[in-house]
Amino acid sequence: MYTKDGEQYFIVDAHIALWDARPENQLNIHGKQFIDCFYDYHRNLSPESEVWPYEEYLHQGGERLMKDLFEDGYVDHAVFQPARLGEFYRTGFGQTEEAFALARRYPDKLTYNHNFDPRFGEAGLKQLRHDAERFGLKGVKLYTAEWHGDSRGYQLDDPWTYRYLEACQELGIRNIHVHKGPTIRPLDRDAFDVADVDKAATDFTELNFVVEHCGLPRLEDFCWIATQEPNVHAGLAVAIPFIHTRPRYFAQIIGELLYWLDEDRIQFSSDYALWTPRWLVETFVDFQIPEDMTEYAPLTTAQKKKILGLNAAKMYDIPVPEALRLPDIQAA
Repeated sequence: MYTKDGEQYFIVDAHIALWDARPENQLNIHGKQFIDCFYDYHRNLSPESEVWPYEEYLHQGGERLMKDLFEDGYVDHAVFQPARLGEFYRTGFGQTEEAFALARRYPDKLTYNHNFDPRFGEAGLKQLRHDAERFGLKGVKLYTAEWHGDSRGYQLDDPWTYRYLEACQELGIRNIHVHKGPTIRPLDRDAFDVADVDKAATDFTELNFVVEHCGLPRLEDFCWIATQEPNVHAGLAVAIPFIHTRPRYFAQIIGELLYWLDEDRIQFSSDYALWTPRWLVETFVDFQIPEDMTEYAPLTTAQKKKILGLNAAKMYDIPVPEALRLPDIQAA
């Protein structure tokens, strides 16, 4: 929880990871390229005081995660959104067993989502059913630009993807988090294009499609899709750190999202360990749309409370103390 000027904010970090990008886990040059690109985002968008040494950035571990989020970062609950990246890392990028063990140890603080790749066909469908039961999945994280053999990506409206989404409906996995944002070396920019969200959201109205990184740099495309698809939501991972280096650009992002969507379909995330939540929460609570950007309405405290935690809490049935609720946000 974060408190400022007499207001209390319930914080849900809706997109975190526990990764291992150390050299011994890198399968090839692409593993190094990927984490180096991550580090460039971290180093260039963070305040100087928040920049980690490169060696620490390669692997943070569960103990540091718990401290950065829940002791120092004001976070009340966080959701793991792991990326597999099996073509780049020997045991994968996101560390499944360590993250799931933490979620089992701290169920009041952590939710574990997993991932699937439709290019694994029938074997992958069988694995998805197993994972749903083992992890008690409420959501999955999809990386449509991930490499698999000779394939350098897939789309949400591919026939095999539809079979997996049908299985998600059947299994009660309602929250589909999709990376649709900036490219990461060596992945391909076009494989992250947001256009395929439109058809999938239309055909699977019982599912929530949380577009992580809100489609950047295709914000306009995303907004035109989300305004007509009420089950499409915006995740602020990668977008929100621009509040420090490019505050007017961030004002445009949040202003457009609030205009085209609404305050109930936007979710905060630090994208830990790309960034840590403490400075992002503090800066966002203090942030206001510049007065000369008159096309956007000022941000309200209620909007900030929804974005910082109440929206994700509602989606994931996370209990919110009565004192931290808003009248139109019900407890789980």
